[in-house]
Amino acid sequence: MKLKLIRKKNLKESPSGQVVEKKAKAPKKEKEVKNNFVTFDLDGDVYTTTLSNKYKNRKPHERKDPKKILSFIPGTIQKVFVQVGDKVMPGDKLLILEAMKMKNILTTTVEGTVKAVYAELGKMVANKQVLVELE
Repeated sequence: MKLKLIRKKNLKESPSGQVVEKKAKAPKKEKEVKNNFVTFDLDGDVYTTTLSNKYKNRKPHERKDPKKILSFIPGTIQKVFVQVGDKVMPGDKLLILEAMKMKNILTTTVEGTVKAVYAELGKMVANKQVLVELE
């Protein structure tokens, strides 16, 4: 990825005709987009750059929902410790997922009540498949 960076000094002309440097401002996070150029101000310095098509077409980041427990690898469900309606605390065991001859114990990081259990004993699960949902 090629970036074109142009730096402009913050200079101004005083009433007496002298050129003086402006006072540095706090960093701004505002971006101004014009004709594929992005201009932003960082500690009083103005930068202009272009964005690649790959960057512009990237998939937006989605935050994970801590109430949905997903499989992190394809595997087989070996044991399920919870049922619908059970109350769980952070660190409680939910199920065991066997993948690549290793047994992985999936635990919860949040407090809640089990809303649904989609994992069934002995069933294969895909990567990023919802296994347990909490309320």
